[in-house]
Amino acid sequence: MAFLPPEPRPPAPLAGPPYGPPAGPVSAPPARGTVLGLHSRQWMVVALVLGCCYLAFSAVGIGGAWVTLNREPTNAELQRAANAEVARRWRAWPAGRIFPERLAYEVDGGRSEFASRLGISGDSRCESGVDVELGAVLRRHGCRAVLRATYADALQGVVVTVGVAAFPDPWKADAAFREIPASTRSKGGQGVRPALRALAFPGTAAARFTDLARQDRTSDRGGPYVVLTVSGQADGRPAAAVPEDRPDEPFLPAPQLARAVAKPLSVTALPDCSKREWRC
Repeated sequence: MAFLPPEPRPPAPLAGPPYGPPAGPVSAPPARGTVLGLHSRQWMVVALVLGCCYLAFSAVGIGGAWVTLNREPTNAELQRAANAEVARRWRAWPAGRIFPERLAYEVDGGRSEFASRLGISGDSRCESGVDVELGAVLRRHGCRAVLRATYADALQGVVVTVGVAAFPDPWKADAAFREIPASTRSKGGQGVRPALRALAFPGTAAARFTDLARQDRTSDRGGPYVVLTVSGQADGRPAAAVPEDRPDEPFLPAPQLARAVAKPLSVTALPDCSKREWRC
């Protein structure tokens, strides 16, 4: 008896939806969120790029600051620093450096002698160091202080009060210097005025030197300083008792003492950061 071969079975259907068009509507995958048209990954790239830019700018700024702090100063900067240091000397220098204990001057024949310092005033106010008329001129141009000291010549017969009027800069000092009124003999017998106030010290050759004894005055300028002097005799004789046509030879040391004080005070020096008076 013969057997027929088994008939092949149809393949089993695949799991899932049947082939062909879907039976109903298919929902689309949810869209990604965007901000200003950019997705989150794109914003991450933007943030990284901006961060790199900020780092680059910071590096450039730090490098520029380092170069600026470590570079050599320019000539203009050196000049400004030097001028500022000169303008501070009246306050930064000790009084004994501004008014040395002895100052040299020349007499007839080129012979040198020395004037001795008798004392230094503790009052540096502009209004108390000069006559009222002169004080108005100094204040109008920014006077900061008037420093005074009195010297006696080698024979102790002539006394000279030297005054340093300090200003913010040389231009203001020059303007004040040019506006100093001409000296006159006051009708009240108070000597030459307007002028620096005489500075007396008890127990010295200048004990009798008062404003009444002012017989001569001088004025000069150095940098931001105006240097004034008044001179008289150690015996305190009033100017009214001296003829007006008297030659000023006894008081020739006065302008020399003024220049000796003004020169070191006003000379410009190159900055030296190792010294206390410089600000580097």
